[in-house]
Amino acid sequence: MEQTGFQNRIDLSGLQLAVSNIKSEVNKIIVGQDEMIELLIAAILADGHVLIEGVPGVAKTLTAKLLSRTMSVQFSRIQFTPDLMPSDIIGTSVFNLKTSEFEFKQGPLFSNIVLIDEINRAPAKTQSALFEAMEERQITVDGKTYPLTPPFIVLATQNPVEQEGTYRLPEAQLDRFIFKIEVDYPNLEDETRIIADFHSRKNSIDLNSVNSVMNANDVKSFRDKVGEIHIESHLISYIAKIVNQTRNNSSLYLGASPRASLSILTTSKAIAAMRGRDFVTPDDIKFVATPVLKHRVMLTPEKEMEGSTTTEVIKQIIEKIEVPR
Repeated sequence: MEQTGFQNRIDLSGLQLAVSNIKSEVNKIIVGQDEMIELLIAAILADGHVLIEGVPGVAKTLTAKLLSRTMSVQFSRIQFTPDLMPSDIIGTSVFNLKTSEFEFKQGPLFSNIVLIDEINRAPAKTQSALFEAMEERQITVDGKTYPLTPPFIVLATQNPVEQEGTYRLPEAQLDRFIFKIEVDYPNLEDETRIIADFHSRKNSIDLNSVNSVMNANDVKSFRDKVGEIHIESHLISYIAKIVNQTRNNSSLYLGASPRASLSILTTSKAIAAMRGRDFVTPDDIKFVATPVLKHRVMLTPEKEMEGSTTTEVIKQIIEKIEVPR
């Protein structure tokens, strides 16, 4: 949390306290992964979905479950598999013998926080069932539209290594994730702490030790405050220049969409609020730019063969653009 030597025009004390409490609760079990936790909270405040990528065993699913426990909202978990059908997640119409009418039985997508494990294991037909829910916060079945109760957040995990039995996510779906968070292995110090903590808990993880510190009304209130965070016009231009450069870069085959620009705007405002400021700085924009952009752009085949990554190219783009003062 940043120390600020000025008077905010917006009271952010409640938001900062909630963020601090969420981190404290999650850190009862999770060691390290501070950046992932901060980005997850920022995504919630910016009303965005998150794609979490990492090898098995780095606490992707556990962190998402713990985060949901810090909020008094509905939670559902869906394990994606190759045989999963759209009706398995959005629900289906069932014939009621008593009324002689069809009734719609809601699926697990009707929740507040939806954890989708191994999202890239389901085929395109099932992935497409997520499109409307993720973008428009509603689900249409048999010609009838059902609005989803806010907050509605999809936290999806995928494994970057194992390719057997997986499907590439459509670009239109990737664009609906506000962040892609890549979770790496812990360092030696953190791994030692993980082992020691697990031993001290007698080889068990007690999810009930994590308490709820926020409800749906709090989320709405904090999102309203994030919307009021000030951003100077030259910083709006800075965001536009970064995104525009992804469309005019020889290393990239596909650039970022205007939705990416809006995502950088909303998440940089969320980060500013979390750090106790009612205005955005260039550092806020730099912090969120890479996780916002890296899943929305595609390398040229030549750059892929060279072993380049989208993260490297995005960082080069940011370094080349003059930082506004």
